[in-house]
Amino acid sequence: MSDASHTTEVLVIGSGAAGLTAALNLAQRFKVTVLAKGALNEGSTAWAQGGIAAVLEPGDTFENHVEDTMRAGAGLNDRDVVEMVVEDAPAAIARLVELGVPFNTEGNTLHLTREGGHSHRRIVHVDDATGWAVQEALLRAARAHPNIALVPDRVVIDFATSRHEMRYSGAGNVWGVYACNRATGRVELFTARATVLATGGAGRTYRFSTAPRGATGDGIAMAWRAGCRISNMEMMQFHPTCLYNLDVKNFLITEAVRSCCCRRMPRTKRGTGSCRASTHAGSWRRATSSHGRSTMRSSDSGSISSISTSAIGARSS
Repeated sequence: MSDASHTTEVLVIGSGAAGLTAALNLAQRFKVTVLAKGALNEGSTAWAQGGIAAVLEPGDTFENHVEDTMRAGAGLNDRDVVEMVVEDAPAAIARLVELGVPFNTEGNTLHLTREGGHSHRRIVHVDDATGWAVQEALLRAARAHPNIALVPDRVVIDFATSRHEMRYSGAGNVWGVYACNRATGRVELFTARATVLATGGAGRTYRFSTAPRGATGDGIAMAWRAGCRISNMEMMQFHPTCLYNLDVKNFLITEAVRSCCCRRMPRTKRGTGSCRASTHAGSWRRATSSHGRSTMRSSDSGSISSISTSAIGARSS
């Protein structure tokens, strides 16, 4: 254990889209510290490829998007969350444009594509590396903000709660976190008036996964140990198309290949043939869970159609 301790007003665990967006919003009023497990851009956000879904096409409606999402989620979605995310999506896209995300355009409008599960063209994208562009824009804004401190290479171990105290006068409060400094191997204490958990998923708890190596469910386990209720863990996010090879790291094949008409050119002993294939709008169902309420969304490497809620522990003043 190191003697090093750090204090801030708000502590955000995770430097992906959720963590950095929370930090940028909170930094308007508070001093914010963001901790990242590794490099600031190593999380799932930077690996997202296909794009982000929003009602932007003439003739499309929020009601259409909500119903598409509920249908793709087999009705298991929290409808209130789906409606909130769908209705807020156009403004979120506009905010990303303000931050400098260079979405592809067609004339004077954003270029929209259509993916599985959608009845209209809704997907804004930056070529086939949308997540990387979003991550870089958010990082650029966070680095430029005077109220945000970005701290990479801190593996958060656990919340600092009353169970770590000699006396239990602070029972029920989260005071911050203990984090291992990867450079020194020492554990440091970060305290704050409020702690925001935005650590992502647990896809890498499975032997074969396209999730980044760091997606091991640390935040979910921490929340459980601190007394949070964990639900819907059977809703594990997955990506249904990837290269499977025992000799190399398996990687995903973009959502666009499954949603738009594509041509595959298999090489056979008799020569080279071809076949056409396209996916039906309702043929793929993906699900994930948030720490608080269950939401349904496309895979991290496809279109984002909902936002996970964050677990927040506030210290009494």
